[in-house]
Amino acid sequence: MTEFCSGIFHIQTGEFSYLFRVTKFGQLEHLHFGAPVAREDAAALALKPGTGWGMSAVLDEDDNASSPDTLPLEWSGAYRGDYRESPIELCDENGAVPTDFCYVRHEIWDGGAKMACGLPQADGCGRTLAVTLRDDGCSCELTLFYTDAGGTLLRRAELKNLGAKPVYVQKLMSFCADFAGTYDMHTFDGGWIGEARRHAAPVSGARVVNESVTGFSSNRHNPGFMLAEKGAGEDEGVVYGVNLIYSGNHYASAQTSFQGLTRVMQGISPAGFRWELLPGDSFETPECVLAFSDAGFNGLSRVMHRFVNSRIVPPAWRYRPRPVLFNDWEGCMFDFNERRLKDLARRAKKLGAELFVLDDGWFGARNSDRAGLGDYAVNAKKLQGGLSGLARCVGDMGMDFGLWFEPEAVNPDSDLYRAHPDWAIRQPGREDILCRHELLLDLTKREVRDYIVDSVSAVLDTADIRYVKWDMNRQSVLNGTRAHEYILGLYEVLGRIFAPRPDVLLESCSSGGNRFDLGMLCFSPQIWCSDDTDPVERLMIQGGLSYLYPQSCMGAHVSAAPHAQTLRQTPLSTRANVSFFGILGYELDLKELNPAQEKEIRAQTEFYKAHRQTFQFGEFSRLNAPECWTGWQARGDDETAAGFFRGLVHAAPGYVKLRLTGLCKNTRYRVVTRPQALRVAAFGTLIKYVSPVRISPDGAILRTADRIYAMPDGREDFTATGAALMAGFAPAALFAGTGYDKNAHNQGDFGSEIYIVSEDTGECRKK
Repeated sequence: MTEFCSGIFHIQTGEFSYLFRVTKFGQLEHLHFGAPVAREDAAALALKPGTGWGMSAVLDEDDNASSPDTLPLEWSGAYRGDYRESPIELCDENGAVPTDFCYVRHEIWDGGAKMACGLPQADGCGRTLAVTLRDDGCSCELTLFYTDAGGTLLRRAELKNLGAKPVYVQKLMSFCADFAGTYDMHTFDGGWIGEARRHAAPVSGARVVNESVTGFSSNRHNPGFMLAEKGAGEDEGVVYGVNLIYSGNHYASAQTSFQGLTRVMQGISPAGFRWELLPGDSFETPECVLAFSDAGFNGLSRVMHRFVNSRIVPPAWRYRPRPVLFNDWEGCMFDFNERRLKDLARRAKKLGAELFVLDDGWFGARNSDRAGLGDYAVNAKKLQGGLSGLARCVGDMGMDFGLWFEPEAVNPDSDLYRAHPDWAIRQPGREDILCRHELLLDLTKREVRDYIVDSVSAVLDTADIRYVKWDMNRQSVLNGTRAHEYILGLYEVLGRIFAPRPDVLLESCSSGGNRFDLGMLCFSPQIWCSDDTDPVERLMIQGGLSYLYPQSCMGAHVSAAPHAQTLRQTPLSTRANVSFFGILGYELDLKELNPAQEKEIRAQTEFYKAHRQTFQFGEFSRLNAPECWTGWQARGDDETAAGFFRGLVHAAPGYVKLRLTGLCKNTRYRVVTRPQALRVAAFGTLIKYVSPVRISPDGAILRTADRIYAMPDGREDFTATGAALMAGFAPAALFAGTGYDKNAHNQGDFGSEIYIVSEDTGECRKK
């Protein structure tokens, strides 16, 4: 519900209320964003400036409390008495322009507020409030949009030049607001193979900034962030979530004033940005997503996950199960031929794969990453039957066929570059800056966009291709203005290729998670989280992403160990258990698996398919786990899946309690662990002490046994009430240095278990 009465705007949903009002000076005063309240509460919620503070510029000399610098505002101008950071910076031929936007009118309508610029938007929204402000001094009109999006609030701004001369936009945020109180700002930062590490910084008088200037949303700083009150935890406390439906340079800041107001804003990064706004033209910002929770970080995640699954992901893929895939990259890299691929496909099918993906190396002179990028003609030496022949063979096996592209980049050593060197992004008068031996194509040019659309579409139309992995392995050297134009060009390209092909499953990738954002999710239902497939690392990467993004959009693969990124050895069961909380895939050389491993992977894919709906779309929670453990949970309609992951083990480990969440206290549940296997070789030299004959731990007998036989591990099957499971249940014992018990957990370092919890008797009774 959105209403306006007595100068007060009230946006109310079942999850939150958002109130602001028009002051007597025409400014928009922020009143409340939080738990649902009544419009009549506005007076009680409004901050009381009293007689104001000295040393402040005032809007009325007779009212010392009329200083814009001390009011909680919905928007602020520049150089007009508010000395806090401004969400807008304009200039003309004479330099910076003062701005002071005041209310002139508003509209309310059903549905969203469509943009003309081509930026992606959330879908299926409720009512929209458009508040128009004007500044006659700079001859501009600013419209602030507020759209109810099912538990979240969308905000964006549109600036129109009403004057007779150009105006230059150097900064225009999607939203700005002043919240009373102090907070910690939680961001998700990192780099290649180390994405989405959660960091918390106290917001104070020193500004805290979350920004990307790489041309893209970047693995350095995800655009999504959270503001949390002091003491907030996973299941308690007030937390705000903020994210941007955009894939380019982004900027967000938070800063607390002396009076205790925290100004928050987010939008396109102003670094190197200067957009010419001609008379009569408008500039539109990306949509910003705001969410509120008074049930801690897990409560916020539930709101954000529902938003992504129901409003962002393309309609054809909303709540549609994602297939188990096999990708040939880590198994083959560039070294393959048609015979080898078909053999891998047959093996993948036997192990339970539903989608076979051919990664890099299938086109042009692409035998390394130094050549051929941009030339999407099939390499006939590698694929004698072409893509259509391979896709048909894979289809006959009962799997879908998928293909890798990197359409935004070009190698200097390619036919495309030799024919069109002007299509690559270069800096005149300077040497090229290469990354992975490639340059970016200039998507601000129509002819380049047409080439990409035509070449990719031609490939997709020559074979039965059901999946595309869209990669991008470098960063931009464009200034802020052209970087924004590039992103608009990218969105056009993606729309032209995939809108006519809605059932093609698009997975975005950018050296892993370099472009994990809501803008890309509007086109690609899933994104490759990271090139790091070590499950211990993935606990941090997927765990960080889980605060704002659902597990249904996280590509998560099982790879060989020791892992290429860390040289860490981890159990095959843990590699799968972590990947279950995402889109399960396998990426390793299947010929190197022994019979015991093949049997284990078949069991993994069967288990995942049986519980896929819960893992991909269940209500996700991060659990309060014992020290050195990580706990994840996905609660579905009929069952709950919980995963507990250990770090390094210690000798003679003691007792622990594992706690679930969100269950009905009085309902009795059955709790069963996923069957797991323990390699015989894991016991090393201990084998010779239990064997009736002397066995060498490195001998042929043990190596043979390890290839064909694995022992059961950690089998648990019990019933308990929801109250007991949430209070903390005692799992089976860990290996304590003596003996073997098939019902104990014997995996050692980085071991893990998956528990499936389902109702044992009756319906959920009143708590």
